[in-house]
Amino acid sequence: MGETNYAVVVEASPLRRMVMVTGRTNPGLAQSIAEELNGTLSAVQLREFANGEIHCRFEDSIRGADVFIMQSHASPVNDSIMEQLIMIDAAKRASAKRITAVCPNYGYARQDRKSTGREPITAKLLADMLQTAGADRVLAVDLHSGQIQGFFNVPVDHLTAAPVLEEYLKAHTKTQDLVVVAPDAGRVKVAERYAQHLGCDLALVHKTRPRGTANVAVARDVVGDVAGRHCILIDDMIDTAGTILAAAELLKAQGAGDIWVMATHAVFSPPAIERLMAAPVSRVVVTDTLPLPEDRRFPKLEILSVAPLVARAMMAVFSDDSVSEIFGGENLA
Repeated sequence: MGETNYAVVVEASPLRRMVMVTGRTNPGLAQSIAEELNGTLSAVQLREFANGEIHCRFEDSIRGADVFIMQSHASPVNDSIMEQLIMIDAAKRASAKRITAVCPNYGYARQDRKSTGREPITAKLLADMLQTAGADRVLAVDLHSGQIQGFFNVPVDHLTAAPVLEEYLKAHTKTQDLVVVAPDAGRVKVAERYAQHLGCDLALVHKTRPRGTANVAVARDVVGDVAGRHCILIDDMIDTAGTILAAAELLKAQGAGDIWVMATHAVFSPPAIERLMAAPVSRVVVTDTLPLPEDRRFPKLEILSVAPLVARAMMAVFSDDSVSEIFGGENLA
């Protein structure tokens, strides 16, 4: 007798499920993103053991789901990163179909190369950790340098807050009177893009850092015409505000008119707030990629939300559409 072969056919369900969870560093932004998506955040238990170790448990089944795990790498940075890694590992072991690490602010981004001998490249180390934990994809906003995308062996969706900041400028200024100012050479490309979009002039502050120092900046000169002009200092982050303070004081010494500061990530490490309050700037405009509690806000400060931008990118990832088309291809570097 011949052998009988049986073919087993299983109809896979076409239902796709999107699940978003968040760590504890920036729940306000996560809630805003969920509202933009007309959904709710999935429940997750996060707590510490007595010795400080973090425990995570998803309250709902995420088997077969497209899971987005959001965590801004905010202070304490190491704790927030570790919490996200643990959440990713838990999702992987819970049989999530695809895991996207959403990092509105990517930690250690400034350590993207060796500037002297015997230093780490910690941005690459963090990329390895996210992938080892189980992230299939990473979504971040305004990386300190585009080269960080190359540290990953999984897709990276690099978003930029430029559309949010540019819309604010168009609504609150006469763009023909503006001069976009790069506070150092590393921001020239970004500042030039803003100037092109806004149809205004570009200037550059020549900055140096004394050898062997950290968080110390010396503004040497301004390249460009700023006298009597409305100057917009553009940067990716404000940490201790040393660079911004030095640039603003030099611009004012060169005869600049009104000076605004705009940045994506409001790190605001001490003494940033005191420096910004004392600086010759009338407005500081940042986004909500990092949480800013009431005690760290001040009269000059305005906060714009990137929630609509991140939500749109997440939906594009979920539906396998192009993320770069949201930004006209200008988000890749």
